[in-house]
Amino acid sequence: MKPLADFPRAARAAIRGVLLDIDDTLTSAGRLTAHAYGALERLKAAGLLVVPVTGRPAGWCDHIARMWPVDGVVGENGALYFAHDALQRKLVQRYIASENERAARKTQLTEIAARIVREVPGCALASDQDYRVADIAIDFCEDVPALARGDVERIAQLMREAGLTAKISSIHVNGWFGGYDKLSTTRLFLEERCGIDLDNEKAHFVFVGDSPNDAPMFEFFPHAVGVANVRDFADWMPLLPAYVTPGRCGEGFAELAEALLEARR
Repeated sequence: MKPLADFPRAARAAIRGVLLDIDDTLTSAGRLTAHAYGALERLKAAGLLVVPVTGRPAGWCDHIARMWPVDGVVGENGALYFAHDALQRKLVQRYIASENERAARKTQLTEIAARIVREVPGCALASDQDYRVADIAIDFCEDVPALARGDVERIAQLMREAGLTAKISSIHVNGWFGGYDKLSTTRLFLEERCGIDLDNEKAHFVFVGDSPNDAPMFEFFPHAVGVANVRDFADWMPLLPAYVTPGRCGEGFAELAEALLEARR
């Protein structure tokens, strides 16, 4: 990873959209600071597309799409995207799996989650599980004492043995049925809502994140950026982002935002 200062000015000036993880990328120690939120707002006011791409649940995404200075949000690691249409005063909701498919899988997901909680002492069902529609989230450090790395990997392995796709974030292990991920649904969102072919335009987008479930984004985007705490997970990921910020978490996000805005002045 190169320092953020090595991100060429011309490349920064050509960026038209910022895609961002939320937990420990925009937030710091579980909190959304005024500094980080202000950076998000400044990016949107400058005319950039701004899209959080998160593992957080549909219930949170409803609020984010309606209330935050964003163009939409990809949630549950790619299970859905939401966008608020201000002209029609309507929340657009797009799910990868149909309502019938999600309902049919719910009981099985609940059983898998219960089994994991029994077999891995110290973990717990994430406190935001009630607001999820397509996955399970097992907490390993958000509202429980932090588990050892081996226990976190065991949670992911149990999910895979049950037939789920499993991804590790900075706070949860998420599991779901299906082959979608953050990247595939981001691509769909930009195509359907913005008329953008991401495969042809990826050099004009930045993704910023911090943890293993961001790996598909880090691999795809030539201008991917990690906030400094991405180093905490460096040996968990097959590929690291091109650049890394000096600051951790929300401070690092604000540093990236300022670097992009400075290049547009």
